[in-house]
Amino acid sequence: MINVKEINIAQVLVRKRKEKGITQDDLANFIGVSKASVSKWETGQSYPDMTFLPQLAAYFNISIDELMDYKPQMLKEEIRQLYKRLSADFAAKSADEVLEKCRQIIKKYYSCFPLLLQMGILLVNHANLFQEPQKIMAVISEAKELFIRVKEESDDLSLTRQALYMEALCNLTSGDPHSVLDLLEDKIEPALPPESLLASAYQMTGRIDDAKSVLQVGMFQNIVVLFNFFPAYLMLCVNAPEKFEEVLRRALAVADAFDMRRLHPGVMVGLYLAAAQGYVAQGKHDRALDMLEQYTTMVTGDIYPLRLHGDEFFDLLDRWLEDLDLGTGFPRDEKTIRQSMADAVVNNPGFTVFAQERRFQRIVEKLQQNALK
Repeated sequence: MINVKEINIAQVLVRKRKEKGITQDDLANFIGVSKASVSKWETGQSYPDMTFLPQLAAYFNISIDELMDYKPQMLKEEIRQLYKRLSADFAAKSADEVLEKCRQIIKKYYSCFPLLLQMGILLVNHANLFQEPQKIMAVISEAKELFIRVKEESDDLSLTRQALYMEALCNLTSGDPHSVLDLLEDKIEPALPPESLLASAYQMTGRIDDAKSVLQVGMFQNIVVLFNFFPAYLMLCVNAPEKFEEVLRRALAVADAFDMRRLHPGVMVGLYLAAAQGYVAQGKHDRALDMLEQYTTMVTGDIYPLRLHGDEFFDLLDRWLEDLDLGTGFPRDEKTIRQSMADAVVNNPGFTVFAQERRFQRIVEKLQQNALK
């Protein structure tokens, strides 16, 4: 059923009438209605009778769809639930079947930019399920087109920023670093976090819990961002062993200070894998296996069901987390995540050097068992 709020015929009538250089009287006379009727159509107080639609569309030389400017939208909670269903489908059904379902939804809601952004993110997060490299790149390309549409057409600054980042990620995944540089190289600006100002304003108005909450949100987000930086920086320091050790030491110290293995184990995955790969490159195989064992202990431990949450320190965080686009859920189904955590080690060519090592074989066994749960 069409929601009348998604029909924008009033705006179209005003625009087309002015383009044609006619008055409301002129249009009313042509259709055979009163000027008052046309006025109500153009102000959204009422809609033309359906029998007038073909006549109006013909008069302005546009289709009925263009006349109605039908742009179906989905609410935030509807998008969240749809994402969860499709993510679960990717884990349980044929990837091609789910992709076709995604395409049909995208086609229907092509002007719902929050949905398009999440559909693009969904495709990026599940592209590897298609296995063949050409198919994976094709899915990444489809996602990229969605991000470009959101970036260029949406009026929501938050959405366009996210879309820009995701477009750059697609370019990087596709092996196109020059496009990433074109998009982002001039975008690094001094951080001016609003949280401290908001907290001060809340404090001055007596809203102490709100002040604490917004500062917790700021700290949490910056810690997560920091752990996105650590793995990449660690790999850049592989050829400088002392620096490598210091980066890893500091990263693990921050992880301990904020109990990240329990608070947000997802951010630790990249750090452990980068550390293991770095030690392999340095020929320090025992240290590499130490990192892989710590990784395995964490991802096969009591971190399930996976969800974003606060803790004793971040005790005012949950309300903000629940309001995120996907709520407290992760962008992939838990079954898919368990399998990807195993694949990150088992199918990693950097770890083939350990194929005959009993320690590594035990790691593989534990990860594969965890993937079957």
